[in-house]
Amino acid sequence: PAYRGGCPESGRRMIRTASSLPVVFVVEDDKGIQELLRFTLVCGGYQALCADTAEEAERQLRETLPDIALIDWMLPGKSGLVLTRKLRSEQRTRHLPIIILTARGEEADRVAGLEGGADDYIVKPFSPKELIARLQAVLRRCTPEFVKGTLSVGPVELDTVSYEARVGGRRITLTPTEFRLLRFLMANPGRVYSRQQLLDNVWGDHVYIEDRTVDIHIRRLRVALGPAAEYLVETVRGAGYKLSSPPELNQIGP
Repeated sequence: PAYRGGCPESGRRMIRTASSLPVVFVVEDDKGIQELLRFTLVCGGYQALCADTAEEAERQLRETLPDIALIDWMLPGKSGLVLTRKLRSEQRTRHLPIIILTARGEEADRVAGLEGGADDYIVKPFSPKELIARLQAVLRRCTPEFVKGTLSVGPVELDTVSYEARVGGRRITLTPTEFRLLRFLMANPGRVYSRQQLLDNVWGDHVYIEDRTVDIHIRRLRVALGPAAEYLVETVRGAGYKLSSPPELNQIGP
């Protein structure tokens, strides 16, 4: 079989809100493998979107930009490698993390896959645990906001597994959007993001809402963070927002 095993964490209780989960785009023509991949991803804490062909994948990608893609090499018609090269050549999908799935395990094939633009290469058969581990490794490199664990900046701690936020050890309540916004900023401290960049990365690039929506959520996030927000969430005039962490932040309490 190309895929072996069942859900790696089938007994785990999902405690995240669906809107906060990373989206994995599966491009696989074998319906059995596609369903197993979907099942494993959902058990592992991801959302799964699926397509059977490269052509269908391109149509879906015009509507939705996922967080990472799993693409089978041997697709009917246009191959997964050709699709990967095309995605790398287009501005909108140039930085989309991609893992190629294939039964071709020779060194030359691996090199061709990586040189074609893939971030990683998984040879069939593979286990659910290997798949989840590879996904996490690529996301850790390419999209650090999806790293599972605890993010810490100054007195603020964000647990991306339990979806809890604390300031100076005190738990605070955030909406799903506020959590995603804070997670993104904490994963990229010191970098300035415009309103449009925050909309694309937090809300999604095909969500048509006003730029001022970012200002509203920043304001709400600052209220939730309390006194620390004055130093943490910084407005950069004419540019956008950034998250800073001067040394004195470590002394700020709740």
